[in-house]
Amino acid sequence: MKGRPPRWIPRAVVLVALLLASGCAMVGVRHIAHKDYTAQRRSDVLNTRALSDSTVQSLNVVALSRDQCAENFTRCTNTLLYSDGLDDERRLSALAELWLAFAMQSDRSRQGEAIGDIALDAYLQSARYAYAYLFYTARAPGERAFETRQSQVLDFYNYAAQRAVMSFFKLLPTLGTDWERAPVAGWNLLKPNSDVYLGSSERIPRELIPAEGLRFSGLRDVYRRDGFGSEFVAIGAHAADDGPWREPNYVPLTAALQFPGDTLQSVLDTRDVRVYAKNPYLDSTIALNGHTIPLAANFTAPYGIWLAQSGFAQESLRSLFGRGGLTRPRVLLMQPYNPNRLTVIMLHGLASSPEAWINVVNEVMGDEQLRRTYQVWEVYYPTNVPVAVNLMQIRKALDETLHHFDPSGHAVASNHIVLVGHSMGGVLARLLVSSSDDKLWGVIQERPNLSDEQRQKLRQRLAPYFQFEPMPQVTRAVFLAAPHRGTPVAQWTLARWVGSLIRLPLTLLEEGKNIVSATQGKNAESGTPARIPNSIDNLSNEDPFIKASSTLPIAPTVRYHTIVGLYKTKGPLTESDDGVVPYVSAHLDGADSELSVPSWHDVQETPQAIIELRRILRLHASLLHCLWQEGVSEANLERPECTADAH
Repeated sequence: MKGRPPRWIPRAVVLVALLLASGCAMVGVRHIAHKDYTAQRRSDVLNTRALSDSTVQSLNVVALSRDQCAENFTRCTNTLLYSDGLDDERRLSALAELWLAFAMQSDRSRQGEAIGDIALDAYLQSARYAYAYLFYTARAPGERAFETRQSQVLDFYNYAAQRAVMSFFKLLPTLGTDWERAPVAGWNLLKPNSDVYLGSSERIPRELIPAEGLRFSGLRDVYRRDGFGSEFVAIGAHAADDGPWREPNYVPLTAALQFPGDTLQSVLDTRDVRVYAKNPYLDSTIALNGHTIPLAANFTAPYGIWLAQSGFAQESLRSLFGRGGLTRPRVLLMQPYNPNRLTVIMLHGLASSPEAWINVVNEVMGDEQLRRTYQVWEVYYPTNVPVAVNLMQIRKALDETLHHFDPSGHAVASNHIVLVGHSMGGVLARLLVSSSDDKLWGVIQERPNLSDEQRQKLRQRLAPYFQFEPMPQVTRAVFLAAPHRGTPVAQWTLARWVGSLIRLPLTLLEEGKNIVSATQGKNAESGTPARIPNSIDNLSNEDPFIKASSTLPIAPTVRYHTIVGLYKTKGPLTESDDGVVPYVSAHLDGADSELSVPSWHDVQETPQAIIELRRILRLHASLLHCLWQEGVSEANLERPECTADAH
């Protein structure tokens, strides 16, 4: 027909196309940016909500796609589980991620609500496949130590364990104490194995908070340990007010799920699961199925939540101005008591609280070596009362606390204690390691007409405040910006105005009035006792008590160090100050070391001061190790075999 091309032409076009196609490269190469490469290698369902590249490739091997898995999840997982072409590691790791993705999609619970059975079952399936990958494949975890995939699977396990443990925790109150096995979402929950202690003989928290999503303002660093298990903050009930000590009711807890079985198939078949709740201060590893593996931990989270919920700032100000709040010293344990760890006792300053040590405690206990060696106690005391009263009450509180935890006094925790005091807390710390002898009686203005019997009774009454010996348990002290000789700032108009607002506790007022009346008599004009000095009065460089106490000798068995702040230094060191405390007041002759830090009065929070405190604590521990291990007497701790490892 006219206009129609010959029949051979279309055939020729097809033939040419086939020839051209056969000559084209079927594989292309392109370069991607480093950030894209890293993102592709490390992305998974936890950080992008999309399946990892490794899981997608495993699906490709068994002729599946993400869309097919989304349409028929059961068929997808069964195909993965039973198809040839994948080794156990690829199969189990892909199943762990697929089940986790399904669990996260099914989990509609809000914060504080119970997880539905479908989602809980999926989380447990994910954790079990991850567990099987880690411990029941041909290679041990250590053989995959540098592989990204193992890190991903460990994250899958830890997150699935976190969600499951939160669900189990909500179930515990309904189970009571006499149970061994409880049905949950088609699984059998076996009775947990726990070594977590929350004080006051409590072992079951009243609240459990996942640490993974917590962020803190005010803390410079978060100290945690990577490893196996999910990190929590366990919160116990408030301690009974039956002594001056307070055991910690905010503690770290690391949870792990175990799926019993001797073989891979028995683990994949089991519907039993056991929770391990571990105290990371005691446990750095966990033993599972013949493997000893590092235990994950978050040491900052409990401390951060405790501080955030404490209300210390408001309470300390109410206490200062006599508006309620604290009336007696408390000894706050930052970790569960451990008789085999050395004790560091910290004392804050005027108008302050444990918040003065926010970063100090976190940085010290974030140090792995120091955490294994020390436990921290913080003395929280009312800062409105006179120094002599606080000294007596703090000493009593510490003595009662030490005796409560170690009646014999032989534990490591009760000996070679380190005192650390800032500002007024530094003054108190120095007096705790000093001997008064009879040097403070001159501060008392006795009435000239007192009889010998009256004078003796008066001295008996005042002895707890003005006559004391060093704490024998303390062998080292660190004083930070401490006004040992007082400060002229206490005489400034503003300071005197603030001092006039301070109100002393009623019990102290009554006791003080009786003492002042006995020593000074009645004011001739008003007929009222003379005014009782408060803490700001005591910190004046003109105060009789501070002047007399500054000359008291520190016990020869105590090594001590000073850290001072220098604010806008001009001229020689002896004329400098930290904005509040003059250098000449903070300086102590005979100190083992002295560090000057460019800082305002809150020098304890500076990185330089914290590094120095760490150094001192390492030195202290090293010398004691020499003492205990090498048989060197305390008098010879400066011998070379002791000092070689101390720095």
